[in-house]
Amino acid sequence: MDASSAFQDTLPLSSDALLAQLDGWGLAYRLHSHIPLRTVEDAKAVEDQFIVPGENTLRLKNLYLRDRKKRNYLLSLEQSREIDLKALGAELGVGSLSFGSADRLLQNLGIRPGAVSPLAMINGVRNDVRFFMDAAGQQADVINMHPLVNDRTIAMPRADLMTFFDRIGCPVTWLS
Repeated sequence: MDASSAFQDTLPLSSDALLAQLDGWGLAYRLHSHIPLRTVEDAKAVEDQFIVPGENTLRLKNLYLRDRKKRNYLLSLEQSREIDLKALGAELGVGSLSFGSADRLLQNLGIRPGAVSPLAMINGVRNDVRFFMDAAGQQADVINMHPLVNDRTIAMPRADLMTFFDRIGCPVTWLS
């Protein structure tokens, strides 16, 4: 199975159910449908159609990581930001970090590779996943992210994303 909405009913929480929850909470977003995006390069090929001129938009790349003590982390970074996992592990005081498997991604965040997103913390908070976000997000007007599938992108005002995190009980640790 891939990470597109065609298989969303096999996820613990479907993209449609997530969007309905966002609507129920009165959170604003713009929904865009597109071809499945698996990489930052794929996203760069289509993302200009989502950008509103004059709007400070944060475009993300997301990393699901684990440490040697089997603790799980989700990092949402500005898509062109370089990251050194060894240095990051030292900075966070958690030692070595490595990418989590597809099975663990589904188990802990309820998504498949290619659909990693801050919105997956709706599942991650129940599984003790720690969330880190690029400090650039504090300055963004809007943040683009997948709603649990990789053939949809939502553009959500930063304030609404922060309300989402509050609603689900997800602390955000900002990375400078």
